[in-house]
Amino acid sequence: MTNLDAASEASPAPTAALGEPTRRVGVGWIAAFATVWFGIWMAQLTPVQLLLPAQIDAQLHPDDWVDSVMAFGIISGITALFVIVAYPLTGALSDRTASRWGRRRPWIAGGAIAFALSLVVLGFQTEVWAIGLAWVVASIAFCVMTAALTATISDQVPVGQRGFVSGWMSAPQAVGIIVGLVVVTMLVPGTVAGYAVLAVALVVLALPFLRVHDEPLAPGERARVTARGVIASLWISPRRYPDFGWTLTSRVLVSVGNALGTSLLLYFLMFGLGDENAEEDLIILTLIYMVFVILASLLLGKLSDRLGRRRVFVFVAGGLQALAALLLALVPDLTVAMIGAGLLGLGYGCFLSVDQALATQVLPDPGARGKDLGIMNIASAVPQSLGPLLGALAVLATGSFTLVFVLSALCALGGALAVMRVRSVR
Repeated sequence: MTNLDAASEASPAPTAALGEPTRRVGVGWIAAFATVWFGIWMAQLTPVQLLLPAQIDAQLHPDDWVDSVMAFGIISGITALFVIVAYPLTGALSDRTASRWGRRRPWIAGGAIAFALSLVVLGFQTEVWAIGLAWVVASIAFCVMTAALTATISDQVPVGQRGFVSGWMSAPQAVGIIVGLVVVTMLVPGTVAGYAVLAVALVVLALPFLRVHDEPLAPGERARVTARGVIASLWISPRRYPDFGWTLTSRVLVSVGNALGTSLLLYFLMFGLGDENAEEDLIILTLIYMVFVILASLLLGKLSDRLGRRRVFVFVAGGLQALAALLLALVPDLTVAMIGAGLLGLGYGCFLSVDQALATQVLPDPGARGKDLGIMNIASAVPQSLGPLLGALAVLATGSFTLVFVLSALCALGGALAVMRVRSVR
């Protein structure tokens, strides 16, 4: 028997669960994928944009508005610590899950239920510490659900379709924000009712994707699960896998820039511009942002697939976000904010779809997609939590929002430069 034959026997060909997907996903798969992400973004971003700041402000009644911004920032910062652990850990566990329903579906279903229950509980909290605790639990459940869900892209979508499919992960983000804001301000006013509606919508919208087939692991592919093994697997050497490291760095910087530019918008309108119609104008800004995110994520994601290029799209996306933030820093005006919202949406929409496709192409191990993408997801989720804290500190230090937007621009530009160091993907 030759050495080649021996190697073949020792390392059997990967099955559908671990093999590189080659069959294109259909319209039904994409529709179910987009629907579940719509529910997720509505449930996660509506609280960040409106419900949480309003809930905290209602409990504090601060003499100085900076106190409310700081409280929101501290809660978000604490949440980030839990997200750092939850994302790769639950992704690694889903990689090792051997059930007849597949590796990902049990975690998507469990995460959806836990996320929904946490939101309902959050709506009833009247103490700032309890609000923070409930939001931490909700964020962990969000990580559980989305770590498994993003791994399905690598599991089931071929490389040549990932830009377009990833666009259907990012486009619903913008729609989810605007629909969520409209629901909780116009259709179902009130904190308790608002959170409850988001919770119900999350579960209902997750159901179609839970019917999508998820290939189970074959008996020979089931790795032994140990705490030591899982923890050890969370480290990926940037020296050994530099493209993974640069992609991660780029995502962290661009995501921090976006979080700084968007997470304090309500406070910026209320206190930076003295806008008496801040909540209504926030919806207008979000609507503008939504339109451009949808157009960019779907059209540019598909163009990226067609051209077979990722890096230049991510570079341009970071540059557009930097330009939008600089406009707000230099000309703090509502009209300029509307222009900035369009540029930010154009850049971030492109980034969300193309960078996700890029990330799936630099993963070190096909058997650890959930864990590796969980680490990548940290780079998106943690900035959303740290952004309000960093922004609050900048406001506290200067008494204005100028530094917030300057930092946003610098981070986005740094992320654009970092992605150009990736070598294995065009």
